[in-house]
Amino acid sequence: MRSLIFIATCLILSACEKNIDFKLHESAEVLVVDASIENGKPPVVILTKSFGFFSQVTPELISNAFIHDAEIYISNGSSQHRLKEYHIDSSAGFRVYFYSNDSSDPISPLLGEPDNSYQLKIKTGEKEYDATTTIPALEKKPDSLWWKTAPFNEDTNKVVITVRVIDPPGLGNYIRYYTKKNSGPFLPGENSVYDDQFVDGSTYAIPVEPGGDRNNKIKYEDNYFRKGDTVTLKMCNIDRATYKFWSTMEFAYQGNGNPFASPVKVVGNISNGALGAFCGYGAVYRTIIVPK
Repeated sequence: MRSLIFIATCLILSACEKNIDFKLHESAEVLVVDASIENGKPPVVILTKSFGFFSQVTPELISNAFIHDAEIYISNGSSQHRLKEYHIDSSAGFRVYFYSNDSSDPISPLLGEPDNSYQLKIKTGEKEYDATTTIPALEKKPDSLWWKTAPFNEDTNKVVITVRVIDPPGLGNYIRYYTKKNSGPFLPGENSVYDDQFVDGSTYAIPVEPGGDRNNKIKYEDNYFRKGDTVTLKMCNIDRATYKFWSTMEFAYQGNGNPFASPVKVVGNISNGALGAFCGYGAVYRTIIVPK
């Protein structure tokens, strides 16, 4: 009897189904800016144009997305520098184009300095875009690193690394962190940005999750370091605009594909309707060698 009721219910519900076709309009292309400057390093600016949400991402599509021959200027408050376009060949089969210091003018290269602000101006086509960022003073620092064998894990080669952090008094000390294993690249953590709302003015210890490549699915075993690793922590002091950009970006990234996730607007700092952000990083590095 129960099975007959269940089948009848399914038939009634299936009869109520209706296919709904959404006709999504093609949105206009907008400028996407990935710009940064770090203490002791030159600025790097990558310009691309947006493409459709359902576009098939191919090397050709990415290659055609880069914007060339733009006029890009960065000012540090006392002098203005025009950036030059360069390219490097990627392992994915396409060239990556970016703008940085003009190497033909080595007399006055622009390098990031802590406790300084920078103004970015972009001219491409008929439009202009502006943004401002700050490299904060290097006030929030990693004091020390240590390791221990990962608890409740059968693989005794897996380790957990902990950092002791000194937070200066006064709210508004934001950070973004990256880790580097051996000779690999610096990669941000899945949750890489933090404020000091609950740790203001204190010295505290917190486990360091390994950074991950967000172009690839992070595996469970990647959540640990291993004995024999040389691990470098890169902790960056960032301003509020940079914090808001990356915190909203990571929230949107984590909710991608989840039908129950709330919609998130990624908050950038580029004018004139462009996407992306101009970010300043005051980086401090610490390295630990985990013995085998």
